[in-house]
Amino acid sequence: MRILILGAREVHTLLPYDKCADAMREVLAAFARGEVHQPLRSVLRPEGANGLMALMPSYRPGEAAAYGLKAICITPGNPAIGLDTHQGIVLLSSAQTGEPLGVLNASAVTEIRTAAVSAVATALLARPDADVLAIIGTGAQARAHLHAIARSRALTQIRVAGREHARAIRFAESVRDQATHAQDRAMPPVVACSSAREAVAGAGIIVTATSSAQPVLERGWLAAGAHINAVGACVPAARELDAATIAGATLFADSRESVSSEAGDYLLALAEGAIGPGHIRAEIGEILAGTAHGRSGDDEITVFESLGLAIEDLAAAALVYRRAVESGVGSWADF
Repeated sequence: MRILILGAREVHTLLPYDKCADAMREVLAAFARGEVHQPLRSVLRPEGANGLMALMPSYRPGEAAAYGLKAICITPGNPAIGLDTHQGIVLLSSAQTGEPLGVLNASAVTEIRTAAVSAVATALLARPDADVLAIIGTGAQARAHLHAIARSRALTQIRVAGREHARAIRFAESVRDQATHAQDRAMPPVVACSSAREAVAGAGIIVTATSSAQPVLERGWLAAGAHINAVGACVPAARELDAATIAGATLFADSRESVSSEAGDYLLALAEGAIGPGHIRAEIGEILAGTAHGRSGDDEITVFESLGLAIEDLAAAALVYRRAVESGVGSWADF
């Protein structure tokens, strides 16, 4: 038996945001139709540990049937030492024999597929004329979301804010330098803002991609009709959006079960009585499948609560594996 090893560089090469977004649309619609299988992720939170480990298994039947398993460690302190908070592997296995086919760098898979899903949600939920993107956060997900959304729609400006203004300045400069080096004339101006409030003022599209346990966004800062992709808070005790934002917005999920079990943005607002248990309008897969509708008015504030799903990892891993085999990329090992 041989297994294909695909590192971060190979994943980034083989999983461009547009192709990943296409795969996410397909698998999220299949999820809404009940055609794929995944349990709620299992999370290990040892007392005194620096972070947590999550196990995310999934199965997809059909012509390209496969099993997937992501084992991911989330360590909030990693950015301080130059590492992504998410570290681990995605295992792709044959549905016919159960043999392991490939092992992929989970940090790269998670980075790209999360941003691609947000680009899909933005296309479904943001106002068509929304052309200013505000990103709260300066880490790997902030960078991935900048590129994924900028490649999916025309933007006139991108604003970035973080915990430290100096870091936001360095982030904006690095994006501008990269665009200049690549001769990417489609990249809009990228501006570093001194605060989240300044960044989101008048913005039609907002991404929160932080490791903060306390709200980084307040309802009073938001323009009418804004769309928010809430990405960073993935545990019940942490939130990026205040209760007033959740209460005043129409809420969409990647999975109702995941949001109702894991999303601090939702659970803390619910515990405070700001919302009721029926506050989630729809899953974005239901919109893609045509069984639910998205935005209902130009002034409506919409929130996509992104927890990340195992079937997203499976779809991304299967796409990368197929393209790697076709192009001869990666390292094969006897197993």
